[in-house]
Amino acid sequence: MDYQIIPVLTPAQVEGILKVLATQPFADGKATAIGKARDVKHNLQAERSGTALRELESLVSSSLFANGLFQAFAFPRKLRPPIFSRYEPGMNYGAHVDGAIMYDDASPLRSDLAMTLFLSSPESYDGGELVISLSYGEEEIKLAPGEAVVYPANTVHRVAPVTRGVRMAAVTWVQCAVQDERMRALLFDLYLAMKKVEAREDASLLLSKTYHNLLRITAEF
Repeated sequence: MDYQIIPVLTPAQVEGILKVLATQPFADGKATAIGKARDVKHNLQAERSGTALRELESLVSSSLFANGLFQAFAFPRKLRPPIFSRYEPGMNYGAHVDGAIMYDDASPLRSDLAMTLFLSSPESYDGGELVISLSYGEEEIKLAPGEAVVYPANTVHRVAPVTRGVRMAAVTWVQCAVQDERMRALLFDLYLAMKKVEAREDASLLLSKTYHNLLRITAEF
C-alpha cells in the first residue's frame, strides 16, 4: 500500500481557508522540523495563534474524520493538528523522513501515515511537487485544491523547489488504530470490494487478491 488520493474539501471550503490564511502571520518552518530535517526545510508555516487558525485546523480535522475513504484507508486513532505551509519561489523541503513520535500539547502520537492536503491550484505555481520515494522509484504528486495524498510516514519524501507562484498546503500525521500496514491494505481492499458489491460491480478480482494476500500473511509450511 503506497499511497491514496482522497478528496477532502469542497472548492468553497478551500477558498475560505485561503482567505483566512491571507490574514495570518507566517514564520520559518524550521521551528517544527525534527533532527536533520531542520537542515533541509525551507518554507513558511502559519503561526498557531488566535482562534482563526484553530478553526481552520478543526475544519480540516473534522472533514478527515467524516470522510469514509480516509477512514477506510487510515483507520485513524489520533490526528495531529494540521500545519498550514507556504512555499514561495526558491523554497523547498529536501529529502527527509518524518519523526516516528510527535508531540502536541504533550500528547505523543506515533506517525504511521502522513498527509498533504493541497490548497493552491496547480496552474498557479510551478514546481512544488510532493516527491515520494517508493520501491519502484520516485512518485511526483501535485493535486487539485481540496485533494489530499495519504502515504506512509516512514518513506523518504521531499517537496520540489517552487519556481513560480505560491504553493499552499496543509500537512498532518495519523496514528492508525490498525498499526500493521499489511492488514490496513487488506482491510482497505475489502472495503473497496464491499463498495463494488453495493454498486453491483464485479468485485471478484479484488476479493481474490485479498484472499491470496491474507493467505501469504498467515500460511505456514
